[in-house]
Amino acid sequence: MFKKSDYLLLGAAFFSFCFSVGLWFTGLKDEGMYVGIWVPSILAAGGYFKQVLNQK
Repeated sequence: MFKKSDYLLLGAAFFSFCFSVGLWFTGLKDEGMYVGIWVPSILAAGGYFKQVLNQK
């Protein structure tokens, strides 16, 4: 069902989420919010590339 690339993208998004939560709770709230914005960007880029590569 899932390919290796899907797991890689989900892992990168999860790592970004965990990193942003860690930054937030260590007092670096601005940096945590910035890194938290990466999560939907990673997922959107992954969905885009998956769709583009499957069309060919």
